[in-house]
Amino acid sequence: MQQTILILDFGSQYTQLIARRVRELNVYCEIHPFNKIPELGEHIKGVILSGSPFSVRQPDALIPDLSNIKGKLPLLGVCYGAQHLAYVYGGNVEASNSREYGRSHLSFSDGTNSLMKGVPQTSQVWMSHADTITELPTGAKLIGSTKDVEVAAYQFEGEETYGIQFHPEVTHSLDGLTLVRNFVVGICGCDQSHTPDSFIDSTVSQLKSQLGNDKVVLGLSGGVDSSVAAMLLAKAIGTNLYCIFVDNGLLRKDEFETVLETYMGLGLNVKGVNAKDAFLGELAGVSDPETKRKIIGKVFIDIFDQEANLIQDVKWLAQGTIYPDVIESISVKGPSATIKSHHNVGGLPERMNLKVVEPLNTLFKDEVREVGKHLGLPERLLGRHPFPGPGLAIRILGDITPERVRVLQEVDHIFISSLLEHDLYDEVWQAGAIFLPVNTVGVMGDERTYENAVCLRAVSSRDGMTADWCHLPYEFLAKVSNEIINKVKGINRVVYDISSKPPATIEWE
Repeated sequence: MQQTILILDFGSQYTQLIARRVRELNVYCEIHPFNKIPELGEHIKGVILSGSPFSVRQPDALIPDLSNIKGKLPLLGVCYGAQHLAYVYGGNVEASNSREYGRSHLSFSDGTNSLMKGVPQTSQVWMSHADTITELPTGAKLIGSTKDVEVAAYQFEGEETYGIQFHPEVTHSLDGLTLVRNFVVGICGCDQSHTPDSFIDSTVSQLKSQLGNDKVVLGLSGGVDSSVAAMLLAKAIGTNLYCIFVDNGLLRKDEFETVLETYMGLGLNVKGVNAKDAFLGELAGVSDPETKRKIIGKVFIDIFDQEANLIQDVKWLAQGTIYPDVIESISVKGPSATIKSHHNVGGLPERMNLKVVEPLNTLFKDEVREVGKHLGLPERLLGRHPFPGPGLAIRILGDITPERVRVLQEVDHIFISSLLEHDLYDEVWQAGAIFLPVNTVGVMGDERTYENAVCLRAVSSRDGMTADWCHLPYEFLAKVSNEIINKVKGINRVVYDISSKPPATIEWE
């Protein structure tokens, strides 16, 4: 088995960031709930305890069983993890007079220590805790302090057990990656062999063994995840992979034709299915967003099931599930109650009596793109902005009609084409247009108009969990607005969304 760093999750919003920093070092890691520690084989090279919204002092504090870890494997406690180690092993943790949150600077860093090597004395770090360690645990020595937090970092003498009260995983900790590297590579001895090429080789070999000569069906969406999954499966089983690309009538302008052409150019065994009428027919007169999602999910399952049944002796359903989806389902906080219904197609394998194969379920999104590059997928697929599963259905507020879809496709096409033309596309994480259910007064020539308004949305983000609105040049927005109003009949007003997430969401529905 490959070398692995085990990350125990106590519910921190930053836990996935810890994993991503470890993966950036080409070291494989897994996140598990603090109370569901997997078997500790020789492949486990070290353990990291995450932060948490909880306090180690409260009666229902989260307490892991570290009896087979502490003193036996390299162990790093981050924030809550550090406070837990201090609290349980003879130190003292108290409520701070004020929540210590934001940028701080080390005032002492023991450069001779294996964890702190290369971390400057005045390095900027990111604090996010209400409790603070006021007394070192028994047998520990101080290796880092800030002006306000004396015990910012410590080590248990005689063992590779460390605690830090700041968060090295966030970018605001400027030398955080150095510290993570010191632990993962220097202390744990990981060989940094988890590369895209090694993932491809091992995954293709595993898929060949798992699938043999069985037939596999996969629903392509035109997005990065399903495309990379398809390429891996095609390398493993060739034409025994059957891809289905469904046009739900809610894709971007000409997207069905162009993406289908790209897939066929990659040698994938893919069938395009025009199901526009089925989707738009079921959506007629529906304005509630959650109802829209449920209808789209149901119709997709019906169409996909119908097409898959035309292929004889299919044994497997392939899905482009990625690691954050897996983490969500096993979270220490429990499965999220806010998963939108269009993601929930879990009934499909049972209905079709198929086994599930998920070749990407250990990768983060950025890793999927890297694997895609090494597989030779074209940049126009890998670099595409995220696009919602229900498509334009949740960008048309109110009733969905073929005419509204057409209008929004035209508006969206002008916006996206302009971003590409002005070299702004890659500076934006996601962009699109929203059809608003309001009419506004306008003047075109000598005539008064009373037509529709659209909103343009462009955000910057790293993973979609948080997002900021993009400060696109005024001149660019003016040009796009003018082109939309002049070329798209039925639109007389264009607005730009300057809301960030949180408190707003990226999509409007």
